[in-house]
Amino acid sequence: MPEVLSSGGARLRFDDVGRGEPALLFIPAWCTTRAVFQPLVPLASAHRRLLSVDLRGHGDSEQVVPDFDNGTVIEDLRVLLDASGAQQVVPVALSHAGWWALELRRRLGPERIPKIVLLDWLVTTPPARFHAALRELMTDRWTAAREGLFRLWTENVERPEVLRYVRDVMGAFGEEMWARAAREIGAAYAQETSPLRMLATLGPDVEALHLYAQPDDADYLTAQVAFGAEHPGFHVLKLPARSHFPTLEVPELVDAGIQALITARRTPLSIGVPPH
Repeated sequence: MPEVLSSGGARLRFDDVGRGEPALLFIPAWCTTRAVFQPLVPLASAHRRLLSVDLRGHGDSEQVVPDFDNGTVIEDLRVLLDASGAQQVVPVALSHAGWWALELRRRLGPERIPKIVLLDWLVTTPPARFHAALRELMTDRWTAAREGLFRLWTENVERPEVLRYVRDVMGAFGEEMWARAAREIGAAYAQETSPLRMLATLGPDVEALHLYAQPDDADYLTAQVAFGAEHPGFHVLKLPARSHFPTLEVPELVDAGIQALITARRTPLSIGVPPH
């Protein structure tokens, strides 16, 4: 398995398959591993090169003892990209890994990061209960808060691979990592207010696609459509999936959306149906 030595001596391990650019960089979220992309890898790598990484302290990457933050993760991803030799990369970021994808675009520019794919992320200003859940994760009530998130992310879901992933993979992370995740996610929202607001600050030419399943709320979709009307580079697609993990439920549709974004020349994607 390929690996790269990042800052502080952390060894990051990743998959490197397929050929062709722009390459894809699969970025899992906090307290997840690159296994969340496993059903998508053979589909996406048939089109182009694909890098799928485990964050430091996650999955097969080195379990580092010192604390780390959003800035550390972004630097890790930059080291990996430089070591890969890829000239152009499209990040495919699950949930709050989107903060890192947007920051990579800010730092590396459109020549290196031409487009961005966001997966099932709370891209608008979050409700008060979201921040309350983050605070709970940093207390001795963190287990109950985590279980509440698990129920939310898998409500009405019967797919065993999704339930198994949440229980066995995400459930294996302990108090320290969940508290770190809550701290860093909260810090990002405090600084940027919302992902769409941050996206708007990156310039008029940023092309991004949000593929999501949750929440199943008409107002949430309407807000994104309105943002796209003002920022033509932003596209949104509501997927026919139930969980927080569309890569596990509908990998074919996620792959179709990725390829549509990469090959499109600023042509709006359909909303709520698979792109063609």
